Amino acid sequence: MKNEFLKNWDTQLKKGLLPFFVLQALSQKECYGYELIQTLKDSLGIEVTESTIYPLLIRLMNDSLLVFKWVEQQSGIPRKYYFITDEGKSNLAAMQEAIVEITKKAQKQ
Repeated sequence: MKNEFLKNWDTQLKKGLLPFFVLQALSQKECYGYELIQTLKDSLGIEVTESTIYPLLIRLMNDSLLVFKWVEQQSGIPRKYYFITDEGKSNLAAMQEAIVEITKKAQKQ
């Protein structure tokens, strides 16, 4: 069982990597907001709320890393599906390299 320090550290680590996790998930398939929340929870065990994910999606769109399209539903209102741009893909690749590099450096110590 994790002690309190490790629980807090794990939470902060996941928060810090959340943009990376979102880009990674959207590089696999386009999602609407709630679906993305569920994907992060199911695949990574990350509990993300709507009040966290939607401002992040807006920031990523403002940085030209994501775009969205409205998709009509058979019943109910249209859903906003988010997907990664080419710039988002190149940033994701750079983020992956940075994670590998920092991990290598940490292991050398």
